[in-house]
Amino acid sequence: MQTHDIRKRFLDHFIRAGHTEVPSASLILDDPNLLFVNAGMVPFKPYFLGDQTPPYERATSVQKCVRTLDIEEVGITTRHNTFFQMAGNFSFGDYFKREAITFAWTLLTDPVDDGGYGIDPTRLWPTVYLDDDEAERIWRDEIGVPAERIQRRGLKDNYWSMGVPGPCGPCSEIFYDRGPDYGVEGGPEADEDRYIEIWNLVFMENIRGEGGGKDDYEILGPLPKKNIDTGMGIERVACILQGVDNVYETDLCRPIIDLAAQLTGRGYGVGRHEDDVLFRVIADHARTSVMLIGDGVVPSNDGRGYVLRRLLRRVVRSVRLLGAGNEVSGPGGGGAGNEVSGPGGGGAGNEVSGAGNASMGRITEAVIDLMSPSYPELARQREHIVAVAVGEEASFSRTLAAGSKLFSEAADATRASGRSQISGSDAFALHDTYGFPIELTLEMASEAGLQVDRDGFTELMAEQRSRAKADATSRKSSHADQTVYREFLDRGPTVFTGFDELVSEARVLGLVAGGERIRSASPGSELEVILDRSPLYAEAGGQTADQGVITTSDGVRLSVKDVQKVGKQVWLHRVVVDEGEITEGDEVLASVDAGWRHGATQGHSGTHLVGAALRQILGPTATQAGSLNRPGYLRFDFHSASGLTDEQRAQIEQISNEAVESNFQVNTFETDLDKAKAMGAMALFGENYGDRVRVVEIGGPFSMELCGGTHVGSSAQVGPITVIGESSVGSGVRRVEAYVGMDSFRYLSKERALMAGLASSLKVPSDQVPGRVEQLVARLRDAEKALDAARAEQARAAVTGLIDEAQTVGETLVVAGRVADGVDANGLRSLVTDLRGRVADRNAVVALFSADGDKVPFAVGTTDAARAAGIKAGDVVKEIAPLVAGRGGGKPDLAQGSGTDASGVDAALVRLRDVVGGR
Repeated sequence: MQTHDIRKRFLDHFIRAGHTEVPSASLILDDPNLLFVNAGMVPFKPYFLGDQTPPYERATSVQKCVRTLDIEEVGITTRHNTFFQMAGNFSFGDYFKREAITFAWTLLTDPVDDGGYGIDPTRLWPTVYLDDDEAERIWRDEIGVPAERIQRRGLKDNYWSMGVPGPCGPCSEIFYDRGPDYGVEGGPEADEDRYIEIWNLVFMENIRGEGGGKDDYEILGPLPKKNIDTGMGIERVACILQGVDNVYETDLCRPIIDLAAQLTGRGYGVGRHEDDVLFRVIADHARTSVMLIGDGVVPSNDGRGYVLRRLLRRVVRSVRLLGAGNEVSGPGGGGAGNEVSGPGGGGAGNEVSGAGNASMGRITEAVIDLMSPSYPELARQREHIVAVAVGEEASFSRTLAAGSKLFSEAADATRASGRSQISGSDAFALHDTYGFPIELTLEMASEAGLQVDRDGFTELMAEQRSRAKADATSRKSSHADQTVYREFLDRGPTVFTGFDELVSEARVLGLVAGGERIRSASPGSELEVILDRSPLYAEAGGQTADQGVITTSDGVRLSVKDVQKVGKQVWLHRVVVDEGEITEGDEVLASVDAGWRHGATQGHSGTHLVGAALRQILGPTATQAGSLNRPGYLRFDFHSASGLTDEQRAQIEQISNEAVESNFQVNTFETDLDKAKAMGAMALFGENYGDRVRVVEIGGPFSMELCGGTHVGSSAQVGPITVIGESSVGSGVRRVEAYVGMDSFRYLSKERALMAGLASSLKVPSDQVPGRVEQLVARLRDAEKALDAARAEQARAAVTGLIDEAQTVGETLVVAGRVADGVDANGLRSLVTDLRGRVADRNAVVALFSADGDKVPFAVGTTDAARAAGIKAGDVVKEIAPLVAGRGGGKPDLAQGSGTDASGVDAALVRLRDVVGGR
């Protein structure tokens, strides 16, 4: 039975049982405790926590999940996956244990022709919590499972909670016996490799207190309503129904492995465990990466983006280690330049080899083809997903090049110190700072005749993982207490009237201050006001909140400073009481600052125009990655592997202003989500939309987007658009900033005044200012070069006398002193090299200091004879650096450093002679 069929049968089974199908939420949810959705119940947390009243009593879903805490274990065993699908059924105060157990049992054991999975019931072993006699009785007496196949387990195994104070309860897990080939008899208690868990039925009936771990907390009491939360692992059931050993053998993973084998020429499952690990990493991480990119994640150096970057780079590394390709090409198809090859790919140190553009693209395409029957949005985003994956591959090739250089330096330093083992800290720095795989470090070290302190590296990696787990634990906290808003959430959403009017009559439903309900508030108070209806826009979709006032007929006046949403549906007006006393139940007038709203609509509509212009110039992959608009200003983040050229920036500005000049009508309407997408409306990656959506159309096909913000009536009302900057905000994400309306006019006026002033000062017409400035800059550059050359010659003449003043310490000639101020590190190194050449036939050490601003650069050189006598420049530098409050290092023949205390130069020179004399 194919995985897509397994998924469909699950949903159909529970729909027939009266459950509402809830589509999978995005992997990214607004939850401070979670990097990604990691369990099927996560989207239903507000209902279980009592923050919101569920719109249904029964629900079912197949939720996308990602867990990355044990990412390094993926592939080593067949039990770790980062992406998985969790099928679940949920009851909110409706049915409980009997129905939950029955629903699960019938789906698992009913014949295939009747819509079930047809699993042999004699292979199923339920477990229950230690004192859950009710669940044990249902399994034994009503379902008919023999008592000897029902096992009781403790708090750690069969009691569920979210890991923080909140709902909890005993659970009943269902295990499948894979047979004697997989382990010993005796049920889950004896062997969880042979008996694999496929379903967990959570009977949520209690509230847990503070504590850590799975069994270190107190159960405080019963929940007001009993709930059901279950999770069935789609991939694990696929293993059973497809008769394979593990998830990597199923229909949604094995084709990826087979493709990787075709691309690399290596075999899977042919007796090479190391290769099998790499194949499994490719299958798992490629699948997870595609799902993350599809939900709006892009590679970056922190947060979710960093996780995606690690996953993609592990795919590239694994394919490369298996021998595919000879170079990593960028999106344009060209070579990356230098290459670093690995096993199966040639010598180290000269090449950065990888999967190659074709391999990464083909793997990503294969994943999309496999997953899109259940997640059709992946097919619609195909071009974007492939572009992000291939772009990260090219970026990784540059990282490998940088890491190769650092490796060479570490290898040189290791040899220079007389050691044969690269330190664990150097290997860790390569891995942590440059993303350099430890396998590649080991391989290159071997080819260089060196070893690596693997134990030291492993220890540092363990410390890093420990910190990461501690950080993840610290992020877990009790859910944000929204009980104070529960009454308003249950009442229904705030009616937003701001699309049609700027002033609305309303009633005060509630006042909240300091997290508590209050009845009234006097002048000077800061609080949140909840109204039944409001024309003030609550911050969302990149548009900042409206400002305005709330007044009453008897003189009460509140200044609205911000408007936010709670539960995505209730408006919280954050106000300061200016005059009078506001009381719950008051009838009020809520008014938007008309000037603020006008500027805000200009900024928001301008964002749509700039986004449409970007897509015209860069193509459909330039999708939105975020935005911010406020009166007179907008910024638009978009996915792109490279920055805009001056010509592209000018084109975007021109296209946007042509749209303004065209005075396009701005139309808004509501429709079904599927219809909107079929019309070509742009949706923001990672955003969760309801069944009904609002479409904003500007100029017909010019711009059509899903958007809940406020907009101008026609594009001409946006006013002039001036692009003021374009920059990078992360790997693969660029940002355009622009002014609109009067702010654009003011900006251009300042620029014009500046140009007029320059023209006047330079005594040339405005159109000749750029050429004149270029001439002046060239002359200044030439003058600076001449001055530097003169300084260098002067310094060289000055240090010549140091040879005549040199002292012999022991058998070594010491040429040392302080040169003229202003000589930088490069100049100092050149002088040391020059002086060393003049005494090259002697046992000599040359050391020079200077002062360059707040820095004290210094350099040390040694001749062949000095090094033969055991004097190494790098060692000398480390001895003298502390005396000038600095540090440094280098090779035995030449080393340098920098300090900050020029008063220590004389002491450093004395120490230099002591070090030389002590050799």
